[in-house]
Amino acid sequence: MHEKTRRAVLGTGIAAAGSGLLAACGSSGPRPRAGGPDGVDGNAMGAPARPGAPADDTPAQYVSPHGPEVAAAERRRGPGPVRTFRLTATATTLDIGARKVTSWAYEDQVPGREIRVTAGDTIALTLANNLPQPTTLHWHGVRLRNDMDGVPGVTQRAIKTGAAFDYRFTAFYPGTYWIHPHSGVQLDRGLYAPLIVEDPKEPLAYDKEWVVVLDDWLDGVGGRTPDKEFERLDAGKGGSGGHAMDDSSMSDGSTDGGPTDGGSTDGDGKRGATATAKATPTGKTVTATAKATPTAKATATAKPKATAKRDRPRTTARKKAAPMESRLLGGHAGDVIYPYYLVNGRSPESPQVFRAKRGDRVRIRIINAGGDTAFRVALGGHRMTVTHTDGYPVVPAKTDALLLGMGERYDVLVTVKDGVFPLAVIAEGKGRSAMAVLRTRGKSPVRFPRPKELDGELLTADRLKAAEDVRLTPKEPDRIIRMRLTGSMRRWDWAINGRPYEPSQRYPVREGERVRITFINGTDMWHPVHLHGHTFALPDGGPRKDTTVLLPHHKVNVDLDADNPGLWMVHCHNVYHSESGMMTILGYQK
Repeated sequence: MHEKTRRAVLGTGIAAAGSGLLAACGSSGPRPRAGGPDGVDGNAMGAPARPGAPADDTPAQYVSPHGPEVAAAERRRGPGPVRTFRLTATATTLDIGARKVTSWAYEDQVPGREIRVTAGDTIALTLANNLPQPTTLHWHGVRLRNDMDGVPGVTQRAIKTGAAFDYRFTAFYPGTYWIHPHSGVQLDRGLYAPLIVEDPKEPLAYDKEWVVVLDDWLDGVGGRTPDKEFERLDAGKGGSGGHAMDDSSMSDGSTDGGPTDGGSTDGDGKRGATATAKATPTGKTVTATAKATPTAKATATAKPKATAKRDRPRTTARKKAAPMESRLLGGHAGDVIYPYYLVNGRSPESPQVFRAKRGDRVRIRIINAGGDTAFRVALGGHRMTVTHTDGYPVVPAKTDALLLGMGERYDVLVTVKDGVFPLAVIAEGKGRSAMAVLRTRGKSPVRFPRPKELDGELLTADRLKAAEDVRLTPKEPDRIIRMRLTGSMRRWDWAINGRPYEPSQRYPVREGERVRITFINGTDMWHPVHLHGHTFALPDGGPRKDTTVLLPHHKVNVDLDADNPGLWMVHCHNVYHSESGMMTILGYQK
């Protein structure tokens, strides 16, 4: 990893690149204050009081993550019954269905074991680090106390190899969340797990619940690792074509979503199924047949020679990169073509099977834990009713398919029909796919055509409305902050307002303010933008979110109440973009 990356992510003390106060937009009533990055000194950290906890070096005008304001906000939430957990992050071997890979994971499994609590509970989790690198744990989407947010160099010192850190906070708001590291590009390994905070007054009626975690996978395949991938991308300045894997055998040639892989199952999701898939010339249909084999080896034949080339180490001789384009994402879909795409840690050669009864009402919680991939999702033979996004309820909306950027979550309800149905997942614009299976009966292998729902009505967050009880009270903003996403695939210089990340950056706000952030995408690529420790409202009564997809050369105004003091990250949730510099900090002033 490059020195600038170590500086940015692990928080070596450095000086900010100056201030850049930006002019605010006008509004009726008193003119809101403009917010821009403050230039402040980043002093070197002293010895921590415990592993992972930094000395307090926050500038005097800002609330420290360890200050009394943060403790007071936590007291207002109130302590609840303590739920104790322990996680160990370790290097391990994982079976992802198509093959075994060497990677990093929590408790030797991917996704990591689900963490499930009830709103109001106190989570007490100890993370032990057995990795060869320092790490942290970020609680994505959770409005928690600032010193538990897991950002190295900002809210805590990274946990060294062989050390542990105790996270403790009240999980006050129900919803679908997840956990992952916030150190370097570790997110693009197997280090993630779902976090479900149940509502003690749950208004939804359903019979079963299915948590679905989507991921793109390269670690341990053909010598690839996320760190090597970042170095390749960063070294590839000078042409966007160099940012895609050149192994064209991984692509079916689709430029707007590919066909569903012919995943197959013996009914129990047993490993060792052999899948055979054949795409039609139109790229619109795929079928699969499967039979159990006595070995743990699975072979996919969707493209000739794909298996052999997929595992072959890359050489310096490159062929032309496979296209990665999607009209739904406004053009370029991503920087990395992955050899595998997973649903709940399984490739389509040996998918997970979820069993239900005909007529069951099933709540599906869908989480995009990918590093560089948007996913289009549909359940064959069913319409879905969207009830939540990013943990917050919405006015129920029916759809055939969903599009999720990295970090986004959706909860949907389906009434199960009788039969066997694919939960079909497309790696949007990358010509590959993944799947799981919903089954009410039988164990025999199944042939799956591409579900028509994938090409039916598609729902994105901008079409949703927040449920009445979670809408922000109408109010003019007290402060407007403009964050322009900058950079290009050619120069690989991703940043916010032209300034690559430094831990000393601050966009000032004050507790009690209504803050409007204007996100402007000045780049030719889409970005999923994530804010820590808060939810914001999309315009015109739109949903409450913590992650929003911003298409190329578009902008969106999001409003939030500054009610959680501390220092909070804002960043693109493409892990390679954020690591390159597309992140900054929202800082509460005293």
